[in-house]
Amino acid sequence: DSYKVTHHLQYPPQTSVVYSYFECRGGLFHDVCFFGLQYLLKKYMVGPVVTPAKIQEAERMVAAHFSTPLYGYDKRLFNRAGWEHIVRHHRGHLPVKIKAVPEGTVVPYKNVLFTLENTDPKCYWLTNYLETLLVQVWYPTTVSTQSREQHKIIRKYLQETGTPEVVEKGLDMFKLHDFGFRGVSSVESAAIGGAAHLVHFLGTDTMAAVVMANTYYHAPCAGFSIPASEHSTMTSWGKKQEVDAMRNMLTQYPKGLVACVSDSYDI
Repeated sequence: DSYKVTHHLQYPPQTSVVYSYFECRGGLFHDVCFFGLQYLLKKYMVGPVVTPAKIQEAERMVAAHFSTPLYGYDKRLFNRAGWEHIVRHHRGHLPVKIKAVPEGTVVPYKNVLFTLENTDPKCYWLTNYLETLLVQVWYPTTVSTQSREQHKIIRKYLQETGTPEVVEKGLDMFKLHDFGFRGVSSVESAAIGGAAHLVHFLGTDTMAAVVMANTYYHAPCAGFSIPASEHSTMTSWGKKQEVDAMRNMLTQYPKGLVACVSDSYDI
């Protein structure tokens, strides 16, 4: 949030520590499945993320962003001294400490999921400056929470309809397959949301999620898929050859599972 740039001027004199926490304050479900913090930390906060070049660029953008025709720009708004302190004394590493529940933990809402505090008294302003980035954990946490509730419904009715062996064999983990890549706002959204879904399921066609889980969570392969057709591959055979298209699928993939769209013409 832009306004956080100005907050170093607003804390009381002698402030040295700011301690903040993140919680889910309520919602449709009583329990929350926490997920996604490790990705945000590794992607954006680990290592020398503050550099002189970034400070220079940030100051230039802030000056343009906060300038007005009537009053001009107040140079005090950008905390250049604070950022340069991080470069000089912390080699560009963010002096903060984060404590969190293990990811994948199910916690009743209105409980703390993670806390954040500065470790350098001169960087008291940094704690809540990072809020905008860190609260993005709400998205994977929401997806993971919803997927968990959906999984509970699937397991319940598999048991009640006389197919408990599906659950016993772990096949319930493949009963809600993710094709969400095409329906989200970005590649990153697909990766984060798709990985959150894989906390509770094993079936996905969102490759970005599998890559994300491997890169940031060291999961060798968090999700699986099978050969499958789409309407373009089926209709390319023409209406009269639809049966040949189906025959080709079985010829090309004679073993294992295969998925085939069957509503192109008149199957």
